[in-house]
Amino acid sequence: MTQKLNLKRKILMGVTLFSMFFGAGNLIFPPYLGAQAGTAAWTAFMGFAMSAVGLPVLGVIAVTLSGGLNALASRVHPRFAFVYILVLYLAIGPCLAIPRTASTSFSMAGPPFLPESVPVALVQFVYTVIFFTAASLVALHPEKLTEYLGKRLTPVLLTLITVLFVAALLRPAGSAAAPSQAYAHTASLEGFLYGYQTMDTLAALNFGMIVALNVQALGICEEKAVMKETVSAGWIAGGLLLAVYAMLNQVGKLSGKAFPGTANGTEVLMQMAEFLFGKAGAVILAAIFVIACFNTCVGLLSCCGKYFSSCFPQIGYRVWVFGFAAVSAVLANVGLDTILLFSVPALNAIYPLAILLIALAFLEKALKRFPAVYPWSALLCGLSSVLTVLAKQGFAIPGLTKLIQGIPGYTAGFGWLLPTVLGAGIGMLFSMFPGKYINQTKTNRRGV
Repeated sequence: MTQKLNLKRKILMGVTLFSMFFGAGNLIFPPYLGAQAGTAAWTAFMGFAMSAVGLPVLGVIAVTLSGGLNALASRVHPRFAFVYILVLYLAIGPCLAIPRTASTSFSMAGPPFLPESVPVALVQFVYTVIFFTAASLVALHPEKLTEYLGKRLTPVLLTLITVLFVAALLRPAGSAAAPSQAYAHTASLEGFLYGYQTMDTLAALNFGMIVALNVQALGICEEKAVMKETVSAGWIAGGLLLAVYAMLNQVGKLSGKAFPGTANGTEVLMQMAEFLFGKAGAVILAAIFVIACFNTCVGLLSCCGKYFSSCFPQIGYRVWVFGFAAVSAVLANVGLDTILLFSVPALNAIYPLAILLIALAFLEKALKRFPAVYPWSALLCGLSSVLTVLAKQGFAIPGLTKLIQGIPGYTAGFGWLLPTVLGAGIGMLFSMFPGKYINQTKTNRRGV
């Protein structure tokens, strides 16, 4: 049997991965970026694309070539791998990302169509129960996501977004406004940090596993062939993400002067859709949000279920999927704004480590002689990230807070970068001295 997918199936696999990536944050952040950045929208978009497209694609490739996320993170230390991956799955799973899929889609599919006399909270509860039940049933068959998501739902989603974009170009609501204060001077940096909110780099470290299952379901069995097709799917998904983000960014940019003062990307899209299509705009937008969020929810439930069932095999995959869906349904009812409020500091704390792991994966050959780089760079990266988040949330630690605030790049959101480089330097020095420590570190890098 030929261990290679034909072009049609390659594209289908890439579309499937795109569908898992493209959810709540992917819809609401690019248009809001365009609206807030205004005339600097495309400068900001360059930064956004680096963190919301470039890093996720590199993440899929890095994890695939490293033999899995656990193998990659174990190069730091097996205990680090367990704790960090656990936190990662909780963040992209029931604590943040999965609840956001239901709360964001409901904000578009619920209140705009409800009479004032109907209690919104009750309807939202019913909606989340139905939403997560349906997503759980699909997630029970992770090897069939290509059939459910790639062939059926995603083509409809892409068509609807394209219709919205073309309509905005043919009938522009107005012109770009002046950049808001945040984007007035460092638009690209703000765009880069804003891209964190999509959570795609974190998800990328896990979605490769699901793509590999779907590749194997198509008859590809050889390990190298599976890796090659998974990497190919990553590039195709990245191209689709870039195109769709660009369209949504332009839609937001054209809304700046016409609809000033919008609170988030949801409002930007609602006002633009109503302007372009009247009452039908709400229906189109609701369909876009529900499909996109449903796709991502299924992908995340599958990833989380697979991981936790492998760590705790006494509890089956089905139980984990339905359990995470139940917890997410509860959290989804606290509201989108509350979820976004907690997601910002949480993501800023764990994102730098994800970026570091991706970078280390591509530097594997160069670092063979310096195994201590992994634990030292991860230690200072994680420590500086957490201290930065605590400082920006107003939690001062005597001595440490002032130290972290004085690091170059702190104000721009990159206070972790210099400590990480310093950690790598310390790791190189430690690696130059043979002994028990180095031998143990080499063992860690093999994931033992």
